[in-house]
Amino acid sequence: MEINPAIFKAYDIRGKYPGEINETAAYNIGRSFVGFLGIRTPKIAVGRDNRLSSPSIFKSFSQGLVDAGAQVVNLGLATSPLLYFAVAHYGLDGGINITASHNPPEFNGFKMVKSGSVPISETSGILEIKKMALAGSFGEKLKGKISQKDALKDYVDFNLQEVNLKALKPLKIVVDTANAVSGIVIPLIFKKTPFKIYHIFKKLDGSFPNHLPDPLVEENLQGLRAQVLVKKADLGIAFDGDGDRLFFIDEKGEIVKPDLITALVSQMILEEHPGAKILYDIRSGRIIKETVENLGGQAILGRVGHSFIKEKMRQENIFFAGELSAHYYLASNAFCEAPFFVAFKILEKMSKTGQSLSSLVFPFKKYFHSGEINFRVQDKAAKIKEIEGRYQIGEQSHLDGYRVDFSDWWFNVRPSNTENLLRLTMEANTQELLEEKKKELSALIQS
Repeated sequence: MEINPAIFKAYDIRGKYPGEINETAAYNIGRSFVGFLGIRTPKIAVGRDNRLSSPSIFKSFSQGLVDAGAQVVNLGLATSPLLYFAVAHYGLDGGINITASHNPPEFNGFKMVKSGSVPISETSGILEIKKMALAGSFGEKLKGKISQKDALKDYVDFNLQEVNLKALKPLKIVVDTANAVSGIVIPLIFKKTPFKIYHIFKKLDGSFPNHLPDPLVEENLQGLRAQVLVKKADLGIAFDGDGDRLFFIDEKGEIVKPDLITALVSQMILEEHPGAKILYDIRSGRIIKETVENLGGQAILGRVGHSFIKEKMRQENIFFAGELSAHYYLASNAFCEAPFFVAFKILEKMSKTGQSLSSLVFPFKKYFHSGEINFRVQDKAAKIKEIEGRYQIGEQSHLDGYRVDFSDWWFNVRPSNTENLLRLTMEANTQELLEEKKKELSALIQS
């Protein structure tokens, strides 16, 4: 069976099952992954989400690893952060989570890391793996083996080691895991806490019958918002399909924007770690930079995408990072996504101060943010050049796409890696100015 080259993306391998991601592709990618690592008998962790195709994909993928001589450490069901933890914590040579993250049920894929849970992306290995997998000539079969490892308890213990459990108050929390794999972590991680947990859509079901596991889409949060109000809960939290993103709903049922969460958590970090470096992505609001610098920390602007962020964090020893997409990263967590660090930081703050989530984030609501707006554009580079020609004043940056900062507003346009899309993000001091500039830029992009 031919392997579709389009499944090899910028940050992972992903496609529809069985037309694009299938057992043949899985086997070839397994063998190619070992070839890429260049280690004779590497120890490789393999986890999987609960998609309907994941067991079959796991079987073929693991066979590919074994035939290439790998010692496979089968983690079974695993969130992506659990997989990353296992690779770093047990000192393994690499790891793969079989997942399509937030995509609909017919998708599947692979998220891959090297030793230390360093991500493998287009610029650091995916293209080499693609070349080997498409060629499909692997030589002799070796005899690796598969062993089982339950890493969940160690992962939970690791996440709770810095949490002052005695200081926590009996808050009411609604948790939505969207019938996805994060459902396995929730009962265990909250077991030792005094919280009253209402876990909705907790039964694992890879057809995602209640809503897609993508909390970035507002309609997927409707059930959680309703339950927060019905239960008179203190807050709601939602995870995406592979558990590496975390969204918050306040006690009023309102969505709390991820950059406000980054600002709030940064404030807490800087109280405990003066002068710490905090990274935020180019789409996030100015409030992060202001908050961090006002508290004596170092605010660092970064490119969008987990592999860029993790690389920058390693290079500059950055303590914490937050993306507008609700990925949060921590240095002490192998520079990987740390959703429970963020959740417990906020729950500790609420317990300590007696303040609601809405009152904690209120001081950070100074600006008006557009969120990310997508435009279909055929020639992305030409359109960005045209925009550059129109905005020659202001502080300009080409770090990721094109960004211009003015005193009372800023905008960023970035090309999509995989589609004919331009992504516009902007922020202004007033709602009126935001609407005016959004209209102006939208017209320019669509002209």
